[in-house]
Amino acid sequence: MVAVDEHAALLDSLQGGLIVSCQAPPDDPLSGPDIMARMAASVVAGGARGVRVNGPTDCAAVRAAVHAPLIGLWKDGSDGVYITPTPRHAVAILEAGADVVAVDGTGRHRPEGATLAQIVAAVHARGGLAMADIATAAEAAFAVDAGADLVATTLAGYTDPAATADEPDLALVGQLAASLPVPVLAEGRIATPDDAQRALALGAFAVCVGTAITRPQAIAARFAGALIAPPEPEGNP
Repeated sequence: MVAVDEHAALLDSLQGGLIVSCQAPPDDPLSGPDIMARMAASVVAGGARGVRVNGPTDCAAVRAAVHAPLIGLWKDGSDGVYITPTPRHAVAILEAGADVVAVDGTGRHRPEGATLAQIVAAVHARGGLAMADIATAAEAAFAVDAGADLVATTLAGYTDPAATADEPDLALVGQLAASLPVPVLAEGRIATPDDAQRALALGAFAVCVGTAITRPQAIAARFAGALIAPPEPEGNP
């Protein structure tokens, strides 16, 4: 069992800092535990206070490579609740070396009849901290009631089929930071250092950035798309 003062020290080390999400989908050339471990070591060397990593295998590799706080999760599937959807997923992530387990914090139906409170309890029973990934203020309140130790705006703009936002939901960050009794992490579409600074100014406990730092395929696609020449004008100039 991890002592309360160790949890406090871990959170103190993250406060006001950058957490980098080191993840790659299976079809990405960067996918693989060795590459994720090297990526994690690289971003920590660059000043990241912690890392967010997907899956037991990658978590174990990253844990062996860096000593920074590790937020682990297990994406199982691609629809509905797939971020650490059951207690067994959460336990596996803790056993792989994670300090904090990120869990879908919405009220949606979960596989195997699990509840958010059950997943959080499984994390706590093994000495870990539970972070709820949410999309709305109501979901954040639900997650805190279920025992979540931290809340992250990871899912804001992603769970609503009608949502089309391209910018981070910093208004939600500010709202949650002012109203919740637990730390609030700003996460989701944070693309620039200015976005990160604004999130902290609005009360975010820490800022988590993924694609803008660790997805060169997506970064290259954005630049390449911007360089596509416009159509030639018709007629003589």
